[in-house]
Amino acid sequence: MSTEPSTDLDTFENPYPSRDYLIEMDCPEFTTVCPKTGQPDFGKIKISYVPDQKCIELKSLKLYLWSFRNRGIFHEAVTNFILEDLVAICEPRRMTVVGDYNVRGGISTIVSVEYDQTNVRSK
Repeated sequence: MSTEPSTDLDTFENPYPSRDYLIEMDCPEFTTVCPKTGQPDFGKIKISYVPDQKCIELKSLKLYLWSFRNRGIFHEAVTNFILEDLVAICEPRRMTVVGDYNVRGGISTIVSVEYDQTNVRSK
């Protein structure tokens, strides 16, 4: 059993690739560091997606989210970063990542980012 954070994400083959179905994952113990103050930021990450050919393996997701624990990064950046990494690894049909961060200085922050395979522009 790994006791170290990791940025390696794993997937497995979707057992029902011909069907649209929603996978929701709640990660209530997300921690990162404020890049301005160096103080810890706590929050919840919620990931919802409709898989295509691959699904996200949960243990690797846990270790991946743990890798942010000592990283100085703004809420907006980390939420977008997580979406980009997850989309790159599993190529879902649709995905939403919501970062719901605890109150700091009297203000709570919720950042929602979305990906839709049908709205991707060709380069």
